[in-house]
Amino acid sequence: MTPSARSPYEASTRPGALDALHPRLRGYFGAIPAGHVGRGTGVFDVVGTPRRWMWPLLAWFARDAVMAPVWERDVPFTVENRPAVDREGRIAVLARRTFHFRSGPWVMQDAITADADGLADHLGRRGRLVAALDVAVADGALRLVSTRVSFRVLGRMLRLPAAVAPRVVLTEQYDPGIDRQRVSLTLSAPLVGTLYRYEGSFVHGVVPDDADAPGGTGGPGRRP
Repeated sequence: MTPSARSPYEASTRPGALDALHPRLRGYFGAIPAGHVGRGTGVFDVVGTPRRWMWPLLAWFARDAVMAPVWERDVPFTVENRPAVDREGRIAVLARRTFHFRSGPWVMQDAITADADGLADHLGRRGRLVAALDVAVADGALRLVSTRVSFRVLGRMLRLPAAVAPRVVLTEQYDPGIDRQRVSLTLSAPLVGTLYRYEGSFVHGVVPDDADAPGGTGGPGRRP
């Protein structure tokens, strides 16, 4: 199946809900035309957590391309956003972010889908961690906040109780002062506080797909 003429963000919100976004963001969160891919480059001001007692757990998540056990500043990165339709026929955008840490490159992967209940983020190569997201637009910026988090175990999705479920907050905005897009993500937990975060700025454009380009995979398709 070929990608939809709408993006997951457009398909999971009421008509016109994204019109208040800054024009640069409307392009970013809109549909990527068939035969094209979104590519960007930038620098994260910070990535990870200084709480080293968290790193063994993050190392487990790193193997599935979810989070990395680091605390670094000024981390260059690239991002590729690829339109797709997943195995269940949902409109999706597959994102691949390559962080260039001092120890070497590391890749984070996720898939944003338009589910029956709204927007959802399937984290990692296998999408075993899923966050349902509430979408809000204010002052031209997009803010995504998780409303529930589920974990796939033995083929079944188990919803984590609110008392222990982590909370994801992602903000995307355009900064005219530097003519770049800013992104900020925070993962926190009840009683513990911030577990993981990254924030930085980047430039992004939609270009013809090219399997020979950095990060190219040769066209849209289904999630593995």
